[in-house]
Amino acid sequence: MSFYGLVDGSDASLRTYLNALSGVDQIGADARASMLATRSIKTASKRWAIDMAISMVDLTTLEGADTPGKVQALCTKAVRPDPTDSTVPSVGAVCVYNDMVGVARKHLDLIGGSHVGVAAVSTAFPSGRASMPVKIQDTADALNAGASEIDMVIDRGAFLSGDYITVFNEIVQIRELCGDRAHLKVIFETGELVTYDNVRKASFLAMAAGADFIKTSTGKVAPAATAPVVLVMLEAVRDFYSMTQTRIGVKPAGGIRNTKDAIKQLVLVNETAGPAWLTPSLFRIGASALLNDLLMQRMKMDNGYYASPAYVTID
Repeated sequence: MSFYGLVDGSDASLRTYLNALSGVDQIGADARASMLATRSIKTASKRWAIDMAISMVDLTTLEGADTPGKVQALCTKAVRPDPTDSTVPSVGAVCVYNDMVGVARKHLDLIGGSHVGVAAVSTAFPSGRASMPVKIQDTADALNAGASEIDMVIDRGAFLSGDYITVFNEIVQIRELCGDRAHLKVIFETGELVTYDNVRKASFLAMAAGADFIKTSTGKVAPAATAPVVLVMLEAVRDFYSMTQTRIGVKPAGGIRNTKDAIKQLVLVNETAGPAWLTPSLFRIGASALLNDLLMQRMKMDNGYYASPAYVTID
């Protein structure tokens, strides 16, 4: 099965599809990502870029010590990042573990944040080491609790051993489970995929299986969202669009901590996939500390000086 008629569901057709992909010029990808990282934007555009980055943040807490109170505070910040300035946009989503989905959804709705999504990490996050029935139940629990986005992890062991059809079929099953209730983001854990060719191959596999987004990392493994890896994934969604006329989103996560990092990501998007991807519906940034820096930079543009970190909530 394939959502775009690219693969008929057999191992042979999947291998034919993946083997037809062009390889990645590693030196060229590194050089282009490095070059784009030097691009600067005009001061007039910086305010727009900061607000766009804020609206693209998946505000994340994925710790064993998470409590309902912490998640509720995060949700409040997601809806009104700066309580003193109503012009600051809400973030794209709050990203939490399954058992906190209901807490997040209830609190968001209570405070007027129904427009902010709840993303649940699923399918035995972050390792992906579980049976398929467990992964299905994990996802069903999140959906039933109110998740509007599912961030699933692929079985990297299966992928790296060449068992692509297992990875493909798992994505298909989770996508079918999501149905119209939730978008599906597929996490590769690019730090474990080793090569850019593997990142490109995983990108096309996930998109053919029905992913709505492809995501770099869990944030638990380094390296995570490096510029060349994000570049390769953006090239993949651009090329997939040329093949299918369907736009797939990209979500870098891990290591994007300040405004400079975020703006570099927006430059990568604009120069690689194109301006059509400069929207929260097609580009998200998985982060926790990033939002505070974006808010402080925004305050500086308004007031002419850097605000103390005490003026933003500490996560």
